[in-house]
Amino acid sequence: MHVSHPRSHPRKRFPLPAAAAALAVTGALLVSPPASAGAAPPAAEVSPHAAQTIDDIGASGAWWVNDLQHFDPKVQARVARLLFSRQGLDLSAYRYNIGGGGVGVTTPARAAEDFARADGSYDWSKDDGGRTFLRYAARYGVRDLIGFVNSAPARWTTNGKSCGGQLKAEHEKDFAAYLADVTDHFARQGVRLDYISPFNEPDNSFADCGQEGMPVPVDQRDDIVRALGAEQRARHQKTSVIADESSRTTQFTSEVPRWIDQPGTARYVSKLAHHTYDDPDDIQLGKVHETAESVGKASWATEICCFGKGSTGWNQEYDPTIDNALLMSRIVYKDLAVSHDSAFQWWVALADGYGDDPTTRNDQGWNDGLIYYDPDYATNGDQKLYFTKRYYALGQYSRFVRPGSVAHDVTGAPQGVEVSSYQRGGQWVIVVNNHNTTDTALDLHFDGEAPVRATQAVRTSADEDWAKVAEPAVSDGTVSTTLAARSITTYVLDRSGSAGIKG
Repeated sequence: MHVSHPRSHPRKRFPLPAAAAALAVTGALLVSPPASAGAAPPAAEVSPHAAQTIDDIGASGAWWVNDLQHFDPKVQARVARLLFSRQGLDLSAYRYNIGGGGVGVTTPARAAEDFARADGSYDWSKDDGGRTFLRYAARYGVRDLIGFVNSAPARWTTNGKSCGGQLKAEHEKDFAAYLADVTDHFARQGVRLDYISPFNEPDNSFADCGQEGMPVPVDQRDDIVRALGAEQRARHQKTSVIADESSRTTQFTSEVPRWIDQPGTARYVSKLAHHTYDDPDDIQLGKVHETAESVGKASWATEICCFGKGSTGWNQEYDPTIDNALLMSRIVYKDLAVSHDSAFQWWVALADGYGDDPTTRNDQGWNDGLIYYDPDYATNGDQKLYFTKRYYALGQYSRFVRPGSVAHDVTGAPQGVEVSSYQRGGQWVIVVNNHNTTDTALDLHFDGEAPVRATQAVRTSADEDWAKVAEPAVSDGTVSTTLAARSITTYVLDRSGSAGIKG
């Protein structure tokens, strides 16, 4: 039993305002389609017009790496395969946590080590677990390696801690030089960080010190971005800056224009990043897209977790079943098809907060990981891995929707069904969520470069994990299939006669 285990809680967040918490993502969560009467419903339509290009799909290596560094190397290697290999999730992004030293943090597992010594020299042997899995990600060829910061080193913060303190203005350039030094060091090790996120959830105070984190006022964000961007350019680094990783879409849309429009700032920003802990509806997600478009930057959804109890809103629950997996898949669908984000990145790939039983739903744990391990591994020696359906749900996207895929809008899907489509090379990839409690017919028409045949159909359901299932019929630009109840299915369709999906 780990009901009150202090390490079983996810990252702390501000409570949502009542109005925001009450907002439900549109569409039914658990529905049965209406009985058909008369003529068959018209086919859903895939737009011939391209939307955004997908950069990556990934997850973060925050915190769990501090535990996994103590696991058997064979278990570590297995975790790397599960996350990064073609047989696993084949993630195309990995978020590496550049630690702030953990000074003042009350939860040791959330205190990532800092490389910098007080005299300005470096101890590159620190953060063994973090470095181990970053190297694995690089070795497997993960496309986008992202270094993200929860807190600057404590000696540069206003309270001398790695939590709750603001970066002192006089140390903004020191902080930028430190991040550039970390980038250079890893590059010398053969690991190139493609992006740096210099602050994470700057709208949060992190004053309770349950984890690393620093508030960054809106009028300081542009200063930090410019300092880091200038330092990178001076060193001819190819690493780019992403920002600002606001925890709520409402703050992203209201605050990003205030800092990125400051003179000399936008040129250093490669991607705009946001989190979706406010459980945004379609209108709010549309505003994310409008905000990004207005400043000429692609948007990324870079963190979400910890929803449940039948809702995509913040709730304490551990649910390893298809029910929570469908909620996750709905969030991915919304981010890619409604806010037109170019990336989706889950919070932690692994976690230990499964509550009182890793195999069943309970109210003591949290839905923050894809894979779980025993929080008491150090005393009982248990290094077993426990899988959730969320792991397989993310793989329905990450294994098939590869970098460079171009999204196309889909309209007219049946009630309880969500369809997203992606074109890459000579192939289409279609991911379909069926929230209905019964099998549901789907006809999908391509009004453009239509597929000529199906080459793969892979499904995750209550009793299937990436199961190969019957391929749909394809005729005259229309794909016809029957979706299994409460399932997520990925279809690979060929336009030119070649078989298979290429990574």
